[in-house]
Amino acid sequence: MSSARQSFSDSKVILVVGASSGFGKACVELLSQLGHRVFGASRSAQLSQDHSVRDETAWPKLLTMDVQNENSVGSVVETVIQECGRIDVVINSAGIAYAGSVEDTSMAEFQDQLDTNFYGVVRVTQKVLPQMRKQGSGLFINISSIGGLIGLPFQSAYSASKFALEGFTESLRHEVRPFGIDAVLLEPGDFKTNMTLNRKFSKRNTPESIYYQACKRAIETTIAGEVSGQPPEYLAKKVVALIQCNKPAVRYSCGPAMQRVAAKAKGWLPQKLFEQMIAREFEQKN
Repeated sequence: MSSARQSFSDSKVILVVGASSGFGKACVELLSQLGHRVFGASRSAQLSQDHSVRDETAWPKLLTMDVQNENSVGSVVETVIQECGRIDVVINSAGIAYAGSVEDTSMAEFQDQLDTNFYGVVRVTQKVLPQMRKQGSGLFINISSIGGLIGLPFQSAYSASKFALEGFTESLRHEVRPFGIDAVLLEPGDFKTNMTLNRKFSKRNTPESIYYQACKRAIETTIAGEVSGQPPEYLAKKVVALIQCNKPAVRYSCGPAMQRVAAKAKGWLPQKLFEQMIAREFEQKN
Protein backbone atom coordinates (compact mmCIF):
# COMPACT_ATOMS: atom_id res chain seq x y z
CA MET A 1 0.00 0.00 0.00
CA SER A 2 1.39 3.36 -1.00
CA SER A 3 1.75 5.98 1.73
CA ALA A 4 1.92 8.86 -0.75
CA ARG A 5 -0.73 11.55 -0.36
CA GLN A 6 -3.47 11.71 -2.96
CA SER A 7 -3.58 14.73 -5.22
CA PHE A 8 -6.60 16.93 -4.50
CA SER A 9 -8.29 15.87 -7.74
CA ASP A 10 -7.78 12.17 -6.96
CA SER A 11 -8.76 12.23 -3.30
CA LYS A 12 -12.02 10.64 -2.25
CA VAL A 13 -14.72 12.24 -0.13
CA ILE A 14 -15.11 9.93 2.85
CA LEU A 15 -17.63 10.06 5.69
CA VAL A 16 -16.56 8.15 8.79
CA VAL A 17 -19.40 7.58 11.24
CA GLY A 18 -18.29 6.93 14.81
CA ALA A 19 -15.10 8.94 14.48
CA SER A 20 -14.39 9.94 18.06
CA SER A 21 -12.55 6.78 19.10
CA GLY A 22 -11.54 3.24 18.17
CA PHE A 23 -11.86 2.08 14.58
CA GLY A 24 -13.48 5.28 13.38
CA LYS A 25 -10.81 7.56 14.80
CA ALA A 26 -8.04 5.38 13.36
CA CYS A 27 -9.70 5.49 9.93
CA VAL A 28 -10.10 9.28 10.06
CA GLU A 29 -6.44 9.77 10.92
CA LEU A 30 -4.99 7.37 8.36
CA LEU A 31 -7.27 8.36 5.47
CA SER A 32 -6.58 12.06 6.12
CA GLN A 33 -2.84 11.38 6.13
CA LEU A 34 -3.23 9.73 2.73
CA GLY A 35 -4.79 12.90 1.31
CA HIS A 36 -8.49 12.03 1.26
CA ARG A 37 -11.14 14.57 2.16
CA VAL A 38 -12.42 13.03 5.36
CA PHE A 39 -15.43 14.01 7.44
CA GLY A 40 -15.46 12.40 10.88
CA ALA A 41 -18.90 12.28 12.48
CA SER A 42 -19.73 11.41 16.08
CA ARG A 43 -21.90 12.56 18.96
CA SER A 44 -18.92 14.22 20.68
CA ALA A 45 -17.31 15.86 17.64
CA GLN A 46 -17.16 19.60 17.17
CA LEU A 47 -17.78 21.15 13.76
CA SER A 48 -14.51 22.33 12.26
CA GLN A 49 -14.36 26.06 11.71
CA ASP A 50 -12.71 26.00 8.29
CA HIS A 51 -15.22 24.89 5.66
CA SER A 52 -13.03 25.58 2.62
CA VAL A 53 -12.46 22.44 0.55
CA ARG A 54 -9.65 24.27 -1.29
CA ASP A 55 -7.44 24.10 1.78
CA GLU A 56 -6.11 20.57 2.00
CA THR A 57 -4.58 21.25 5.41
CA ALA A 58 -8.09 21.71 6.87
CA TRP A 59 -8.76 17.97 6.76
CA PRO A 60 -10.20 16.09 8.51
CA LYS A 61 -13.38 17.98 9.32
CA LEU A 62 -15.31 16.90 12.41
CA LEU A 63 -19.10 16.97 12.48
CA THR A 64 -21.57 16.27 15.26
CA MET A 65 -23.94 13.39 14.47
CA ASP A 66 -26.29 11.30 16.58
CA VAL A 67 -27.00 8.14 14.57
CA GLN A 68 -30.18 7.62 16.59
CA ASN A 69 -31.60 10.87 15.25
CA GLU A 70 -32.69 10.97 11.60
CA ASN A 71 -32.52 14.77 11.38
CA SER A 72 -28.98 14.78 12.77
CA VAL A 73 -27.88 12.18 10.22
CA GLY A 74 -29.52 14.06 7.37
CA SER A 75 -27.93 17.36 8.39
CA VAL A 76 -24.41 15.89 8.35
CA VAL A 77 -24.91 14.17 4.99
CA GLU A 78 -26.24 17.41 3.51
CA THR A 79 -23.22 19.32 4.87
CA VAL A 80 -20.81 16.90 3.19
CA ILE A 81 -22.65 17.13 -0.14
CA GLN A 82 -22.80 20.93 -0.01
CA GLU A 83 -19.06 21.18 0.63
CA CYS A 84 -17.80 18.55 -1.79
CA GLY A 85 -20.66 17.79 -4.17
CA ARG A 86 -20.31 14.04 -3.65
CA ILE A 87 -19.72 11.23 -1.15
CA ASP A 88 -17.46 8.43 -2.36
CA VAL A 89 -17.12 6.26 0.73
CA VAL A 90 -19.07 5.81 3.95
CA ILE A 91 -17.49 3.92 6.84
CA ASN A 92 -20.13 2.92 9.38
CA SER A 93 -18.21 2.29 12.58
CA ALA A 94 -20.43 3.83 15.26
CA GLY A 95 -21.21 1.24 17.87
CA ILE A 96 -21.94 0.37 21.47
CA ALA A 97 -21.90 -2.99 23.25
CA TYR A 98 -24.23 -4.26 25.96
CA ALA A 99 -23.43 -7.26 28.14
CA GLY A 100 -25.81 -9.27 30.26
CA SER A 101 -28.11 -12.25 30.00
CA VAL A 102 -31.20 -12.12 27.81
CA GLU A 103 -33.38 -12.29 30.90
CA ASP A 104 -31.53 -9.45 32.60
CA THR A 105 -31.43 -7.13 29.58
CA SER A 106 -34.41 -4.78 29.38
CA MET A 107 -36.26 -3.99 26.18
CA ALA A 108 -34.98 -0.41 26.45
CA GLU A 109 -31.41 -1.74 26.50
CA PHE A 110 -32.06 -4.01 23.52
CA GLN A 111 -33.56 -1.05 21.67
CA ASP A 112 -30.61 1.21 22.49
CA GLN A 113 -28.21 -1.44 21.18
CA LEU A 114 -30.09 -1.98 17.93
CA ASP A 115 -30.81 1.73 17.44
CA THR A 116 -27.10 2.53 17.40
CA ASN A 117 -25.45 -0.47 15.77
CA PHE A 118 -28.13 -1.35 13.23
CA TYR A 119 -30.75 1.35 12.71
CA GLY A 120 -27.99 3.97 12.80
CA VAL A 121 -26.42 2.32 9.76
CA VAL A 122 -29.82 2.18 8.04
CA ARG A 123 -30.38 5.89 8.63
CA VAL A 124 -26.97 6.85 7.24
CA THR A 125 -27.39 4.55 4.23
CA GLN A 126 -30.81 5.92 3.34
CA LYS A 127 -29.58 9.52 3.49
CA VAL A 128 -26.44 8.88 1.42
CA LEU A 129 -27.86 6.60 -1.29
CA PRO A 130 -29.62 9.30 -3.38
CA GLN A 131 -26.31 11.16 -3.83
CA MET A 132 -24.38 7.97 -4.68
CA ARG A 133 -27.03 6.98 -7.24
CA LYS A 134 -26.81 10.45 -8.75
CA GLN A 135 -23.03 10.26 -9.12
CA GLY A 136 -23.12 6.61 -10.23
CA SER A 137 -20.61 5.33 -7.70
CA GLY A 138 -20.00 4.77 -4.02
CA LEU A 139 -18.87 2.35 -1.35
CA PHE A 140 -20.28 1.49 2.07
CA ILE A 141 -17.90 -0.21 4.50
CA ASN A 142 -19.94 -1.52 7.40
CA ILE A 143 -17.99 -2.52 10.50
CA SER A 144 -19.56 -5.72 11.74
CA SER A 145 -17.92 -8.19 14.12
CA ILE A 146 -17.05 -11.83 14.66
CA GLY A 147 -20.04 -11.46 16.98
CA GLY A 148 -22.14 -10.96 13.86
CA LEU A 149 -21.23 -14.48 12.75
CA ILE A 150 -21.21 -16.25 16.12
CA GLY A 151 -23.71 -15.63 18.91
CA LEU A 152 -21.59 -14.55 21.87
CA PRO A 153 -22.70 -15.69 25.34
CA PHE A 154 -24.09 -12.83 27.43
CA GLN A 155 -23.79 -10.44 24.49
CA SER A 156 -27.07 -11.30 22.81
CA ALA A 157 -28.07 -7.69 22.13
CA TYR A 158 -24.68 -6.94 20.57
CA SER A 159 -24.65 -10.09 18.46
CA ALA A 160 -28.24 -9.44 17.35
CA SER A 161 -27.27 -5.97 16.12
CA LYS A 162 -24.32 -7.31 14.15
CA PHE A 163 -26.24 -10.31 12.73
CA ALA A 164 -28.83 -7.79 11.48
CA LEU A 165 -26.08 -5.69 9.91
CA GLU A 166 -24.75 -8.75 8.08
CA GLY A 167 -28.10 -9.54 6.44
CA PHE A 168 -28.80 -5.88 5.71
CA THR A 169 -25.49 -5.46 3.88
CA GLU A 170 -25.97 -8.63 1.84
CA SER A 171 -29.37 -7.37 0.67
CA LEU A 172 -28.09 -3.86 0.05
CA ARG A 173 -25.37 -5.10 -2.30
CA HIS A 174 -27.95 -6.64 -4.65
CA GLU A 175 -30.08 -3.52 -4.73
CA VAL A 176 -27.39 -0.92 -5.39
CA ARG A 177 -25.04 -2.81 -7.71
CA PRO A 178 -26.87 -1.58 -10.86
CA PHE A 179 -26.05 2.01 -9.80
CA GLY A 180 -22.30 1.45 -9.47
CA ILE A 181 -22.49 1.28 -5.68
CA ASP A 182 -20.93 -1.42 -3.50
CA ALA A 183 -21.24 -2.45 0.14
CA VAL A 184 -18.91 -4.65 2.17
CA LEU A 185 -18.65 -6.01 5.68
CA LEU A 186 -15.48 -5.84 7.74
CA GLU A 187 -15.66 -8.28 10.65
CA PRO A 188 -13.09 -7.58 13.38
CA GLY A 189 -12.44 -10.00 16.20
CA ASP A 190 -10.82 -8.84 19.42
CA PHE A 191 -9.11 -5.45 19.08
CA LYS A 192 -7.69 -3.11 21.69
CA THR A 193 -10.19 -0.23 21.63
CA ASN A 194 -12.23 1.86 24.04
CA MET A 195 -15.07 -0.64 23.65
CA THR A 196 -13.58 -2.52 26.60
CA LEU A 197 -13.94 0.48 28.92
CA ASN A 198 -17.21 1.68 27.40
CA ARG A 199 -19.06 -1.64 27.46
CA LYS A 200 -22.52 -1.23 29.01
CA PHE A 201 -23.88 -3.83 31.40
CA SER A 202 -27.58 -4.41 31.74
CA LYS A 203 -28.92 -2.75 34.88
CA ARG A 204 -30.27 -6.04 36.17
CA ASN A 205 -26.84 -7.69 35.85
CA THR A 206 -26.14 -7.59 39.56
CA PRO A 207 -24.72 -10.13 42.03
CA GLU A 208 -28.34 -11.05 42.85
CA SER A 209 -28.88 -12.34 39.30
CA ILE A 210 -28.70 -16.09 38.80
CA TYR A 211 -26.65 -15.39 35.66
CA TYR A 212 -24.17 -13.01 37.28
CA GLN A 213 -21.18 -15.33 37.77
CA ALA A 214 -21.51 -16.97 34.36
CA CYS A 215 -21.79 -13.55 32.73
CA LYS A 216 -18.76 -12.33 34.67
CA ARG A 217 -16.65 -15.26 33.42
CA ALA A 218 -17.78 -14.81 29.82
CA ILE A 219 -17.07 -11.08 29.71
CA GLU A 220 -13.71 -11.55 31.44
CA THR A 221 -12.81 -13.92 28.59
CA THR A 222 -13.86 -11.28 26.07
CA ILE A 223 -11.90 -8.53 27.82
CA ALA A 224 -8.76 -10.68 27.99
CA GLY A 225 -8.86 -11.03 24.22
CA GLU A 226 -9.52 -7.34 23.68
CA VAL A 227 -6.70 -5.99 25.82
CA SER A 228 -4.19 -8.25 24.06
CA GLY A 229 -5.57 -7.53 20.60
CA GLN A 230 -4.25 -5.48 17.72
CA PRO A 231 -4.62 -1.67 17.85
CA PRO A 232 -7.40 -0.15 15.70
CA GLU A 233 -4.80 1.22 13.27
CA TYR A 234 -4.43 -2.34 11.97
CA LEU A 235 -8.06 -2.38 10.89
CA ALA A 236 -7.71 1.10 9.37
CA LYS A 237 -5.11 -0.31 6.97
CA LYS A 238 -7.65 -2.96 5.93
CA VAL A 239 -10.13 -0.19 5.22
CA VAL A 240 -7.61 1.55 2.96
CA ALA A 241 -7.14 -1.70 1.04
CA LEU A 242 -10.91 -2.09 0.62
CA ILE A 243 -11.25 1.45 -0.72
CA GLN A 244 -8.59 0.65 -3.31
CA CYS A 245 -10.24 -2.66 -4.30
CA ASN A 246 -12.14 -2.60 -7.59
CA LYS A 247 -14.47 -5.53 -6.93
CA PRO A 248 -14.62 -6.24 -3.18
CA ALA A 249 -16.23 -9.38 -1.82
CA VAL A 250 -19.15 -9.20 0.58
CA ARG A 251 -17.20 -9.79 3.82
CA TYR A 252 -13.69 -9.74 5.23
CA SER A 253 -12.68 -11.07 8.64
CA CYS A 254 -9.98 -9.22 10.52
CA GLY A 255 -8.32 -10.02 13.81
CA PRO A 256 -6.92 -13.03 15.70
CA ALA A 257 -6.42 -16.06 13.47
CA MET A 258 -8.25 -18.45 15.81
CA GLN A 259 -11.34 -16.27 15.81
CA ARG A 260 -11.35 -16.08 12.03
CA VAL A 261 -10.98 -19.86 11.85
CA ALA A 262 -13.81 -20.32 14.35
CA ALA A 263 -16.12 -18.16 12.25
CA LYS A 264 -15.43 -20.34 9.20
CA ALA A 265 -15.69 -23.55 11.25
CA LYS A 266 -19.30 -22.75 12.10
CA GLY A 267 -20.21 -23.65 8.54
CA TRP A 268 -18.67 -27.11 8.46
CA LEU A 269 -18.41 -28.41 12.03
CA PRO A 270 -21.38 -30.36 13.45
CA GLN A 271 -23.61 -27.83 15.18
CA LYS A 272 -23.43 -29.41 18.65
CA LEU A 273 -19.65 -29.68 18.44
CA PHE A 274 -19.33 -26.03 17.45
CA GLU A 275 -21.66 -24.99 20.27
CA GLN A 276 -19.58 -26.96 22.78
CA MET A 277 -16.42 -25.29 21.47
CA ILE A 278 -17.90 -21.82 22.07
CA ALA A 279 -19.16 -22.85 25.51
CA ARG A 280 -15.69 -24.02 26.51
CA GLU A 281 -14.11 -20.82 25.23
CA PHE A 282 -16.42 -18.73 27.42
CA GLU A 283 -16.29 -21.17 30.35
CA GLN A 284 -19.97 -22.04 30.23
CA LYS A 285 -21.26 -25.25 31.83
CA ASN A 286 -23.71 -27.33 29.82
